[in-house]
Amino acid sequence: MLLELTIKDFAIIDSLHLRLHRLFNVFTGETGAGKSIIIDAVNALLGGKIGAEYVRAGCERATIEGVFSIDALPTISDEWTSMEVEDGESAAYGDGTNGASTVFEALDQAEASHLQRLQVDAASADARIALAALLREYDITPEDGQLILSRDIFRSSGRTVARINGRALSQQVLQQVASWLVDIHGQSEHMSLLRPDQHVNFLDRYAELLPLRAELGTKVTEWRNARKTLQALQQTERDQSRRAEFLRFEIDEIEKAELRPGETEELEEERKVLSNAEHLREHCELVYGAIKGAEVGGDDYKPAMDQLRIAQRSLGELARMDKSLQEYADNLAEAIYQLEDVAASISSYESDIEDDPRRLSEIEERLDQIARLKRKYGATIEEILERAAEDQAELDTITNRDEIIAKLQGQDSEYRREIGQIAQELSARRREAAQRLSVAMEEQLNDLNMRRARFSVEIEQVPDEQGIPASVNGQPEQHYACDLTGIDRVQFLIAPNPGEPFKPLTKIASGGETSRLMLALKTILTSADATPTLIFDEIDAGISGQSGQIVGAKLWMLTQNHQVICVTHLPQIAAFADTHYNVSKQIFDDRTMTIVNELRPEQRVREIAHIMGGNVTEFSMKSAEEMLARAYLWKENWRRSMQEKAVSGVKGDGLS
Repeated sequence: MLLELTIKDFAIIDSLHLRLHRLFNVFTGETGAGKSIIIDAVNALLGGKIGAEYVRAGCERATIEGVFSIDALPTISDEWTSMEVEDGESAAYGDGTNGASTVFEALDQAEASHLQRLQVDAASADARIALAALLREYDITPEDGQLILSRDIFRSSGRTVARINGRALSQQVLQQVASWLVDIHGQSEHMSLLRPDQHVNFLDRYAELLPLRAELGTKVTEWRNARKTLQALQQTERDQSRRAEFLRFEIDEIEKAELRPGETEELEEERKVLSNAEHLREHCELVYGAIKGAEVGGDDYKPAMDQLRIAQRSLGELARMDKSLQEYADNLAEAIYQLEDVAASISSYESDIEDDPRRLSEIEERLDQIARLKRKYGATIEEILERAAEDQAELDTITNRDEIIAKLQGQDSEYRREIGQIAQELSARRREAAQRLSVAMEEQLNDLNMRRARFSVEIEQVPDEQGIPASVNGQPEQHYACDLTGIDRVQFLIAPNPGEPFKPLTKIASGGETSRLMLALKTILTSADATPTLIFDEIDAGISGQSGQIVGAKLWMLTQNHQVICVTHLPQIAAFADTHYNVSKQIFDDRTMTIVNELRPEQRVREIAHIMGGNVTEFSMKSAEEMLARAYLWKENWRRSMQEKAVSGVKGDGLS
């Protein structure tokens, strides 16, 4: 949910800071006041194309910053469980008990579930999980459950700098993260419903097929891994023979070396002793002479043992006269015994020291051999031995190639059969759901003054001899290409006017017609659409009267699962707003600036009256009050209707 929006030195906006509310936010104002500029700024914030011409005249840089709450991301299973009316504004968001309550919990869920990025994008029913996996991939850490997106546009170079929580990232990363946060209807770059690859996701959520599709995705992943192994084994016999010969050479070289873990350390210690034999003998003589007495280097030592025995005799006499000194006498005797042992050990060690150039040469050669093996196979002896074990496992695979290939071919057939059964069921249920969606869509379009428009869901399959066997729509079994979503290629089609053929949504003209189409889809798929913030621009083009009231009601109903932001010229739509902003253009010091004010209740009445007829009169003020009252009454009736249906278990949008 978009909490705050800050725009600085962007087009005619000098400095603007908006605090947006949870539910239905409406912007109204005169043409040219800057409403569309605000939408352009949001579009830039979400990674859209933007140029230096948007930097305010006389400034070097434009900056847009948005603060998003990601703890409020909806889960598909959330219900509009509680409604409280306070100061004319309703608070309606699910409690999230059926999903992760915060993005931090979602990160743990994503880790625990070992979600692959592709599977998250394609199949996740929980926006928290999907966004959490994306943030983990790019090492982005939310702060207090929030993401702060920003974008700087520089006049001199035309370049832009994107940041998330203060960290500079590429425009592509900004777009990927933003795609889970906002849909702008009127700017196709961010319109998820205009991306054909997303249509299968909306259909599956609408049809409640995500668990079955997740099962299929797991099977497809296992099948692909098995096929990679099979394809690797099915290389030419010559390549396999060469590889086996190479592996045998490596294994033989490592095995002949007869390496032992820790051998390098042992050899280096032995080499150190042999290389310093003369110095070791000298120090042994010094130690022994100092303890026992000996002539070393022409100097007569005064042996420590002689002095200690004198001290021992005297301390013994003292102990006989004073028993309290007996402990010291015992300690001195123990020290003398220990020194005798040290002297004997040093003498024995010295006698074992000998110069052995031959052994030293053997050690040097062995260490050199180990060093060569380390350069080829691993940094340690343990890694070299592990390399030999891996080579042996691969060699066994090549040696038993025919047997393993036969086994994998059997597994491949089994995987394809199992995947085909699931994909066939998915396809059948999608076709049934597509018919229901088409009917519901045309009903919505009829409400939105597109009475003759037709909607269709195209479901096709791509034949592939190496693909998955399935029987589609009662046809004989064929093999089809299959990915993590199944064998179907889903695309939404529309025929806006009578006599026109169906066309993909991407071919529909932009503007009010497209926005109304998106509104209809959003109304039907509101619980399946995980994007928390929806922005509608130019949705009222060609709409008036009763149709405007229906559009306003539908936009307000989207707040079950979304924050809605709308730019409109229609009073019927503005009357349904929970928060109403006025956008105006004013001149200060010969500079034009855009000003945005959040309207109080009495100011709303005047603004509605103004956009109803231009001149604010007593009659228009009264009409505005009546329009606001009707909208408020409609919302209250709708709430009660939904509460009653929730109690009785009946589903419906309550629009009628």
